[in-house]
Amino acid sequence: MKTTTKKLSDTRVEVKVTLDAADLSTARTQALTRLAANLKVQGFRQGKAPIELVEKNVPENEINSETLDVAIHTTLPAAFEKDKIMPIAIEHVNVSKYVPNQSAEFTATAEVLPDVKLGDFKKLKTKLKVAEPTKADVQEIVDNIVNAYSEKVAVKRAAKMGDEVIIDFTGKRDGKAFPGGSAKDYHLTLGSKQFIPGFEEGIVGHEPGDKFDLEVTFPKEYPEKSLAGQPAVFETLVKQVNEIQKPKEDDALAEKCGNFKNMDELRADIKKNLTTQNRHRAIEEYREALVAELVKASKVAAPDILISDQLRFIKDDMRRNAASRGMQLEDYIERSGQKMEEWEKEARKVAEERVKASLVLQILAREQKIEAAENEVDAKVAELRDLYQKSKEALANLKKPEVRQDIKNRLIIDKTLDFLVAANGGDAIMNPTDDAAAEKPAKAKASAKSTEKKTPAKKTTKK
Repeated sequence: MKTTTKKLSDTRVEVKVTLDAADLSTARTQALTRLAANLKVQGFRQGKAPIELVEKNVPENEINSETLDVAIHTTLPAAFEKDKIMPIAIEHVNVSKYVPNQSAEFTATAEVLPDVKLGDFKKLKTKLKVAEPTKADVQEIVDNIVNAYSEKVAVKRAAKMGDEVIIDFTGKRDGKAFPGGSAKDYHLTLGSKQFIPGFEEGIVGHEPGDKFDLEVTFPKEYPEKSLAGQPAVFETLVKQVNEIQKPKEDDALAEKCGNFKNMDELRADIKKNLTTQNRHRAIEEYREALVAELVKASKVAAPDILISDQLRFIKDDMRRNAASRGMQLEDYIERSGQKMEEWEKEARKVAEERVKASLVLQILAREQKIEAAENEVDAKVAELRDLYQKSKEALANLKKPEVRQDIKNRLIIDKTLDFLVAANGGDAIMNPTDDAAAEKPAKAKASAKSTEKKTPAKKTTKK
């Protein structure tokens, strides 16, 4: 067997293989064995007939075709190994010459892992930046708590900004209702800006029982193109007006949120909690920025097949998000104000960066001999088993070898990220000795829990 390799790009190669009579003879023997498995010859059990009988009972052209197929599939991996090529996928095989029992010649084009040349991973300039919570940030949480403990009282008066109204409405254009423009018993807080400009303002001044037509014009930049900039009429019925009675920001409110004596203690706890959240978020961004900088400092190309795989993952994720809202992916993208072609172009860039980041981290892990021990994988599997104990499908997946390998790869990537942070002096700033900054206080948990429990989910609408 003779081979020659031609580099087409950083991620694609073409290998030419030439086989002689000896190579084809070996392949022919294997081909006859393969054909024998499905051949019935009188006096022999299926698959047990001697090779000599197989040759007599199978047409020569079929044997030749099977021989060529075997020759390609057995010699091609050896050809790649001989030239130290690591193929990701074989794109195309073209047979340029085949003389049965004498010679064969074919070329194969393959996507390969690129040669990655790492930049200096010890001299990255990215710094950890943790945003200090502002008074406005703290007040926003306080406002959420106030809203969570607010009470709604039905009143017999005209609605005003700040009230909650319960309404029925039907949106029409040219006298015909349009999709998604109707609802019954809809709870709307006036001033929340959930609806298009003019809608909430048009309800102000109306009392329970009022039925009226509300004329509005959709904004020109409205995501639904068929409605953008168009006039519409909403047939509206106000069924109930609720006055939202908010509690005072006093010590009594603080006590409801946990073991707090006054609002000063509550605010201090909120600030600590926000500081911890900001720090966790900043650390994630810091790690991502370090990898992005290392990618820029390295020489790495992303194979098309890996980009396509990553793009498919991104699409599948977006498709699930769309489905959860009862929409198709294309409609979901267009409602966000983008054309599908534009979104795919941006998504492909994201996919390419993810592939490059993955390749760089893999090479760094290999060079630094970073591994995940089997007991570490066992611990992670046990953790995931506890997390998904109610899902039979998830528990079954955890037993699959490929899933276990994926978990191991993720652990290695996490360790590699920790190594990258440490190599750039990030350990000290990511793991401060200040307990207040490093740990979430017990009170913070209490206030966060009470806020999450009491805060009602915000309703949304496409109006």
